[in-house]
Amino acid sequence: MLQQTQVARVEPVFEAFMRRFPGVGSLADASRAEVLRAWGRLGYPRRAVSLHRAAAEIVRVHDGVVPRDPSVLRTLPGIGDYTAAAVASLAFGEPVAAIDTNVRRVWARVDLAAEADEVSARVLGEAASAWLDRRRPSAWNQAVMDLGREVCRPTPRCDVCPLRAWCAFAASGRVGRPASRRQPRFEGSLRQVRGATLAALRERSPRTFGGLSRATGTSPERLVDAVRGLHRDGVVTASAGALEGRDRGRVSLPG
Repeated sequence: MLQQTQVARVEPVFEAFMRRFPGVGSLADASRAEVLRAWGRLGYPRRAVSLHRAAAEIVRVHDGVVPRDPSVLRTLPGIGDYTAAAVASLAFGEPVAAIDTNVRRVWARVDLAAEADEVSARVLGEAASAWLDRRRPSAWNQAVMDLGREVCRPTPRCDVCPLRAWCAFAASGRVGRPASRRQPRFEGSLRQVRGATLAALRERSPRTFGGLSRATGTSPERLVDAVRGLHRDGVVTASAGALEGRDRGRVSLPG
């Protein structure tokens, strides 16, 4: 839930989600529609679909026990290198570096006097692993993430950084640069249409394509792109007519 979504938005949804699905088994047993409704308006609903699929695989393949080995975690739907390392280290204390955007920035600067996009993923991984406190990997990984978020920002706050004495970037006299990636505008975007489509289906499912267009205030031309993408991602189930933008085609949350 925290990937690409702020903590303040995640916290109440997470607490309600855990009350509804307190274990892997209850999540696996739920329908995808139930999971998507519980996911609410967090956005990027493919994450919910992947989580549901991962829970089902954990029950089917691993007897309901979440694997602790990062290489095994990476075989689950929706789990990449960062998530596998985060789960292994934070939940199980496995000595593996969890490398997100903030962590990449910290070690690129401290170890290599560089920005993260100037260094290969392999070299950054080696730097992060070399610095890792293997006695307390969970606390260490969380501390480095916090350091990157609060102190080693795109424009760094070197005056309050606890690693300044060891930082090759600060020693070189470099001062950072503004973040180059900007989130595309949400208003009027396809993401907005997808979100409105899901919101309407959470209220009532199924709906006709025409009814969905009226409920969301979206033109059929725009809506059909959203429905096709959501159907492809496994977030909705759409009839052939809906995928072609026909008024009586049906769209629903998946069972």
